Amino acid sequence: MRPKAIKPGPGQESVWDYPRPPRFEPFVGTVKVILGGRVVAETTNAVRVLETSHPPVFYIPRTDIVEGVLERAPGTSYCEWKGAASYWHALSGDVRADKAAWSYPEPTTIAGAIADCVGFYAGRVDACFVNDEQVAPQPGGFYGGWVTANVVGPFKGEPGSWGW
Repeated sequence: MRPKAIKPGPGQESVWDYPRPPRFEPFVGTVKVILGGRVVAETTNAVRVLETSHPPVFYIPRTDIVEGVLERAPGTSYCEWKGAASYWHALSGDVRADKAAWSYPEPTTIAGAIADCVGFYAGRVDACFVNDEQVAPQPGGFYGGWVTANVVGPFKGEPGSWGW
């Protein structure tokens, strides 16, 4: 059963207005990831992915991730829209965040915008920011959306949302 969407306020977006299949769009602004007390990724060239029931996912070009931060992690998963995902541990000094990031090395045609980009789980690093706002992780731990004040749900990943 589809949940009841929260009505967005001024300047907000409802994730229930996002499309399926997802939309891939350039993000105008700054996206930043902090781990071990330092910036490990920062870009003004992020790709924002909008998919029904999910808060936006921000993909960062590999060229804007500090060299040596990513270490290949075991495991894969598959998205019908994006293709086969690879996972990454994130390293910063003595800090290691297991499976803190993922990528699509050979994305599907519709997901070509995220080739050579990496998404980070906001809940597995110290902090993630969209512009100057610290984000909250998408509920549930599996999905990698970033919740900001300008998006409303309910969000896939919350208890009871598995069948959405």
